Amino acid sequence: MILKENYTLSNGIEIPKLGLGTWMIENADVAQAVVDAVKIGYRHIDTAQAYANESGVGEGIRACGVNREELFITTKLAAEVKSYEEAVSAIDQSLEAMGLDYIDMMIIHSPQPWMDFGEEDRFFEGNREAWRALEEAYEAGKLRAIGLSNFQQEDVDNILSSCKVKPMVNQILVHISNTTKELIEYTQEQGILVEAYSPIAHGELFKNQKVVNIAEKYGVSVPQLSIRYDLQLGLLPLPKTANPEHMKNNAEMDFIISEEDMEFLKNVETIKDYGEASVMPVFGGKLK
Repeated sequence: MILKENYTLSNGIEIPKLGLGTWMIENADVAQAVVDAVKIGYRHIDTAQAYANESGVGEGIRACGVNREELFITTKLAAEVKSYEEAVSAIDQSLEAMGLDYIDMMIIHSPQPWMDFGEEDRFFEGNREAWRALEEAYEAGKLRAIGLSNFQQEDVDNILSSCKVKPMVNQILVHISNTTKELIEYTQEQGILVEAYSPIAHGELFKNQKVVNIAEKYGVSVPQLSIRYDLQLGLLPLPKTANPEHMKNNAEMDFIISEEDMEFLKNVETIKDYGEASVMPVFGGKLK
């Protein structure tokens, strides 16, 4: 059962192979989503300072009936935090917001502030400063693992060039029709686990009849096919939902995609438009 399987990070810490994403789940609703997910068997919850729901996640952790040690909680340093002092303060703010003694993993949400996403400035110095704060919190036991998100190869190299502690993950957008092969391979070659957010492409994959046909061939849903695809690439998918039925369905992974179908899915035409999500920088838009 996939919910009982783990990857091992480069520092020896185990991380569940499937996580629950909480982006766009309101703070008032997220505690129940955490409780429902844990009841189904999830042990890995992913949040962020930018989601404005950390306190609700903390509430769910306390209400779920499972020992804290059994859970793996990830949060993200806001993309705008690009100085050592700000990062030190932000790390403590997350601990306080969630009411936790430690966070299992904290990652830099983006190498660029969202308002500058896709611009030329890669904020190399600011990222090194934020990383230094994460390293110190890691060495102090506040964080069990540290990592990156949305980092391209040059951004990863920037951290690797000066770090004392290597990043353990890079969380990036990966789904059928958006498989950034070079970045994935490069990241994995550095011993960094790739986490895949929006594995169902924000619902856009339901519109691709060829993908729907392959899912039907295996007798599974499009989300199940999408999540299995990421798993077979050695990635850690983080499907987002507050719906317990969807949580359950997303975790039912008792099938294998054939090599032939994997090759086809790797080359599905790239999604041009993510609908309402297109306003978010990572989906090709710009924050207005």
